[in-house]
Amino acid sequence: MIDWGSWRNEPALVSGLVLLGWLYALGSGPLRPRLAPGEPFERGKAISFYSGLAVLFVALASPLDWIGRYFLLAAHTVQQLLLIFPAPVLLLSGLSAWMVDPALAGSRRHHVLRWLFHPVVCSTLFVLVVSAGYLPRVLEPTLRNANYHQIQHAGTLGVALLFWWQVVNPSRLYPPLGHGGKMLYLAAVEIALTGVFTYVLMADHSMIPAYEDAPRLLAGLDATEDQRLAGVLLGAVSSLVLVGALGVTFFRWAKADEHRS
Repeated sequence: MIDWGSWRNEPALVSGLVLLGWLYALGSGPLRPRLAPGEPFERGKAISFYSGLAVLFVALASPLDWIGRYFLLAAHTVQQLLLIFPAPVLLLSGLSAWMVDPALAGSRRHHVLRWLFHPVVCSTLFVLVVSAGYLPRVLEPTLRNANYHQIQHAGTLGVALLFWWQVVNPSRLYPPLGHGGKMLYLAAVEIALTGVFTYVLMADHSMIPAYEDAPRLLAGLDATEDQRLAGVLLGAVSSLVLVGALGVTFFRWAKADEHRS
């Protein structure tokens, strides 16, 4: 049975989130006058960053993690959606250029980072990792092995940060795409992800043995129906977010043109 009051407070996870929060508070607070003289404290960015950490904690430490790993693919999908949409957007939105650019500066890293932050690389890695995460030969081992499970989460969050870097990052050295580029970028990813939505949703049988063998938490929701629900969630939420981002980008583009004219 699921203990809804039991959260997975693993030392590595909790200490990692606390360390990130502490470093952010230290840099944006007492060290800010030395790191970025004249830069104000931006309360909105701080709220965004700490909200991102909170989303990560809910996704990785709440009972959602256990349900997704041992019982329901739909719960696993909700967890993945938290890692690829709200968490990276909130974290990146909480950063300022003076926080990011010093860590990215350096001639030795320039060629690697220029390649890594290329829109084609960012979008391709995102689509490949998210799609591969639903292949039975990839997903099944991650559900059976705790280490693989954590690696999958880290990889998903990593490529999600790369993907959203092209849309919301604050860097001046490696800035986000322009409005037109963002629209093409978001539309291309939306189309590319259609394959995994269709693959999960249209399968006429359960593809993941771990979920077939799992006890049924909800009466009437067998492994096949659970898989279809996961496909619906993956397709609907992803489309809503990406199409919404397209709409916001188009609106801002139109407003920018209006101001220029």
